[in-house]
Amino acid sequence: MRIAMIGTGYVGLVSGTCFSEFGIDVTCVDKDAGKIEKLHQNIMPIYEPGLDDMVAANVEAGRLAFTTDLKSAVRDADAVFIAVGTPSRRGDGHADLSYVYAAAEEIADAMTGYTVVVTKSTVPVGTGDEVERIIRARRPDAQFDVVSNPEFLREGSAINDFMRPDRVVIGTESDAARKVMKQLYRVLYLIETPIVFTSRRTSELIKYAGNTFLATKITFINEIADLCEKVGANVHDVAKGIGLDGRIGKKFLHPGPGYGGSCFPKDTLALVKTARDFDAPLRIVESVVAVNDARKKQMAERVVAACGGSVKGKTISVLGLTFKPNTDDMRDSPSLDIVAALVEAGAVIKAFDPEGMEEAKKLLPEGVEYCKDAYATMPGAHCAVLITEWNEFRALDLKKVKSLLAQPAIVDLRNVYVPEEMAELGFTYTSIGRP
Repeated sequence: MRIAMIGTGYVGLVSGTCFSEFGIDVTCVDKDAGKIEKLHQNIMPIYEPGLDDMVAANVEAGRLAFTTDLKSAVRDADAVFIAVGTPSRRGDGHADLSYVYAAAEEIADAMTGYTVVVTKSTVPVGTGDEVERIIRARRPDAQFDVVSNPEFLREGSAINDFMRPDRVVIGTESDAARKVMKQLYRVLYLIETPIVFTSRRTSELIKYAGNTFLATKITFINEIADLCEKVGANVHDVAKGIGLDGRIGKKFLHPGPGYGGSCFPKDTLALVKTARDFDAPLRIVESVVAVNDARKKQMAERVVAACGGSVKGKTISVLGLTFKPNTDDMRDSPSLDIVAALVEAGAVIKAFDPEGMEEAKKLLPEGVEYCKDAYATMPGAHCAVLITEWNEFRALDLKKVKSLLAQPAIVDLRNVYVPEEMAELGFTYTSIGRP
């Protein structure tokens, strides 16, 4: 089989590479000639563990190619995946579908023979209908079906998520399209991966509903953490106690500074907008969005408190900038709000992140000093703030940390360390939801 993957961002590049690992001939397309040239040199535009090796192996095997020529890639393809960005639209927070619709127009012009057009991008309910209308209007004679096939990839473990997923969701009511999609996912079918066939609109909603539910779990445990601090309870024990209930589950019950990244912020906003458009407002989700936005801003207040009520003229060591470990993604990271608030309050920021500093430089205020490692952020600092729980921060030499800091204060926004051990070492230690 042959497929074309339109877009070489996170979803398109990982999905295309993994399909080629299944033995399918894949051509990934992008308008950015510089990005394609780097991919030809095996230079990845994103950080994802193991992706460069998998790309190199499949390029060498002749199953994976990269091009800016959409027409040649789409011609004679059995399926064409739309995996372009759908960022939040300014003003109302709805998904910006302009890239999706532009791709649909170009695909319509390039198709030859029966083609399955697959929306892999995260799109609101009804987008597939509009993609079908666009193609039909441009090519009334074309033989095609439009299918929804949402992605469920977690940054940092995306390859495993694609190769060994919890489920695959496919939205189509066409027998011909179903046959093509089953063949594409044949490898997963053989290892008995659940494959959910449903209607196109249902498939589109599944993606948003799933991400929004996970965002709700995160926001719920963050509010419970605040309550734990007030009543003297331990949020980790609360999370364990409720997570062992099979109806709840233990995942996404880790307190922190709020969710960020490429999915949860924009998907919750888009679902809120869709619900309002259909006069079925989702009050729980609206609250989740509001609470999460406020939480990220409140985290800077913990740092100020740890510094005696003022950070003016004080140096703050910041450990971790990306929204989660094992990625270079800075989109909606809590660090953006925290660092900006501290800079506004007069703090001097010294920061380190293993992968995200180049992206951070584009988004954080001027004047932030980026350091070569975690320890380089600490000399003379009045407080160290752990924002992202990279593994290397879990194994810091805490005695060395204490010797470098001007005062032994740590604000741990990911609960990496044990309060009792920090007290024994003489740190003024602030965590989330623990006495």
